[in-house]
Amino acid sequence: MARQVAGVSDRPRIARVAIIDGPDAGKSFPLDPHAASRILVGTSPACEIRLTDPTVSRRHCSFESVGHRWKINDFGSTNGTSINGVSIVEAFVGGEETVRVGSTTLKLEADVVPEPAPLPSAMRFGRVIGASVAMRRLYPLCEQVAASNFPVIIEGETGTGKEALAESIHEAGPGGPFVVFDCTTVSPTLAESELFGHERGAFTGAVGSRPGVFEEANGGTLLIDEIGDLDLALQAKLLRVVDRGELRRVGGTKSIKVKVRILAATRRDLDKAVAAGRFRDDLFHRLAVARMELPPLRERTGDVPILARHFANEIGGSPTALPPETIARFNDYSWPGNIRELRNAIARFLALGDSNLQSRRQGGSPPPPRAEGADWLDAILATQPAFALARRQALDEFERRYVERILEAHGGNVSQAARASGLALRYFRLVKARRRDSSGDG
Repeated sequence: MARQVAGVSDRPRIARVAIIDGPDAGKSFPLDPHAASRILVGTSPACEIRLTDPTVSRRHCSFESVGHRWKINDFGSTNGTSINGVSIVEAFVGGEETVRVGSTTLKLEADVVPEPAPLPSAMRFGRVIGASVAMRRLYPLCEQVAASNFPVIIEGETGTGKEALAESIHEAGPGGPFVVFDCTTVSPTLAESELFGHERGAFTGAVGSRPGVFEEANGGTLLIDEIGDLDLALQAKLLRVVDRGELRRVGGTKSIKVKVRILAATRRDLDKAVAAGRFRDDLFHRLAVARMELPPLRERTGDVPILARHFANEIGGSPTALPPETIARFNDYSWPGNIRELRNAIARFLALGDSNLQSRRQGGSPPPPRAEGADWLDAILATQPAFALARRQALDEFERRYVERILEAHGGNVSQAARASGLALRYFRLVKARRRDSSGDG
């Protein structure tokens, strides 16, 4: 008998994959339509539908639940994926199709699938704010992850708030230090030293011993941001630390034990990166104990007005400072830069009264002239730039000064400055790094 949930009857949907031809014929695998991440097909141990067919790639393709349908993505597999005999790269299926991967044929079978449990009514998880269905689906998993100590991969487009989610998971957990390592801001030649530390004389310029971010995060959480950009050789060394909980500094001979909870964030599609050989399958398997994907802002129906008023209040304005027509304009925009772009737009509106979403500075525009006194705006206007460029330069200068002032107000403590301002830690770390560079303090 079909179960009734909140007045909605259960409905037939694709519920399983049955293998009808190939080395694994006779096996079947469930497809959970409420799964929070993709269901992988391939020969790798990381795949939920694991096959033994040698003509199937390690990560061949995936099933992803989208509404009441499933989307199949091929990861550039060696022998391809086809549906009902037609080769595909990406396609939607509704039920009863046959899918061919290598020499294996899969049959999609429908069954009555229960409706999901009612979503929580929460509008936020720590620093992460949103009442859309897409976000409320994530919150229960966030709570489970925060209460554990296993690794997590956080995926999402640039600007979706991956670092804010990582900080929120850490703050809801048992505590300890929270350290960020951004793979995109450290050169490959220095990345190993930054991660694992080094001993005196390990390389030119190593005038003293120094711990890496793993030692700094010992007893707490390490966020490895943009892990998809990490060099392959370093991925192998990172795997050893994840597996054994110990590291060796560059130039060192002693193993150092560390107990660190790893959160890894990426804007890249790691499934495709693994299939292409750009990311180690075994490292992914160890890190992806849990996977979360933050949806882009354009898919978070109803969240833009909530976030806009929140940012207005956080920046120091008032939620009522945003006229209804401005909120409506923001709500209709696609936000390719996601939450980061929205926050910048709110700051620009509060500072300059500008809600023109097309006036963002394009690549190649010159930076604003710097004037450290009260005449900084006059310095910008002295060059007589076009209005849109002058407005953009003024906002950039405002943001720079804002971050520096908040950091100074909190005695250089980046964690306190981030909490007070609502900005991510990296903004304040970049300010401190620039100050060190300008002072010659290496």
